[in-house]
Amino acid sequence: MPLRLIEHVETMRAVKKLGHITPSCNTVLEHLTVLMAHPLAHRVSHHFMRIPVRNISMTAADRGQFTSTTMVAAGCALNEAFMDAILWNGTSGCWNGTEADREICAQLTQATGLPASTTTLAQYEIFDLYRVTSFALAVPYTDDVTMQTIATFADAGYTAVSHANLGLTVGRDMANVPFVTIKQLIREADSPKAECVIVVCTGLPAAVVVEEMEQELGKPVFDSVAVTLWKGLQLIGVTDAIDGWGCLMRGARGVQL
Repeated sequence: MPLRLIEHVETMRAVKKLGHITPSCNTVLEHLTVLMAHPLAHRVSHHFMRIPVRNISMTAADRGQFTSTTMVAAGCALNEAFMDAILWNGTSGCWNGTEADREICAQLTQATGLPASTTTLAQYEIFDLYRVTSFALAVPYTDDVTMQTIATFADAGYTAVSHANLGLTVGRDMANVPFVTIKQLIREADSPKAECVIVVCTGLPAAVVVEEMEQELGKPVFDSVAVTLWKGLQLIGVTDAIDGWGCLMRGARGVQL
């Protein structure tokens, strides 16, 4: 199967290259990104550069892990391999603010000449695409990070009508949350007033349960890893539908029951 995916490609130069800036504590997003994008292996390759990230909290030290200087250094290192776009595959914009993410993108593009985006900015685009204004929020974070995330989305014009969180701060612990717990987190976050559920965190393996939870809840469930991959593919002009990972990756505008 792997050979058949690329046997008609004359050179790897023809394969688009997506660069992902990745939290060092994250053991989820690389694995799930490659799994989701497997049907596109003949068209897109994924390359990852880790930056030091250990804990997620509202302390100055933890918020300071995500500076534009750090991101630019990582983006430039990725672009030594001639990327086609750069992504900050992380959700720090939810607590550091939208403008922090916009600055990261501006600095990345200035330094590399490449289009750039982030998980948070991509989520805004998906809200607009699906005409969502009210959502349910599911996160692994502590109460204060959760509340700041809600405030950041509100400032951007999107209202969290309900939420649930797990109270975790250590990044590597988020990867090991059982799938049954993730599904329950999504259920607890949801409410009848929510037009969709968003799972904010690229270190939580929620993408695995999105398809199942959409069918159960009857509404879109947007996971941060899938959201970031979706945006990266958009940046390089790849819009093929990918089955099995929810309505976003299928290119559907609603849940197909």
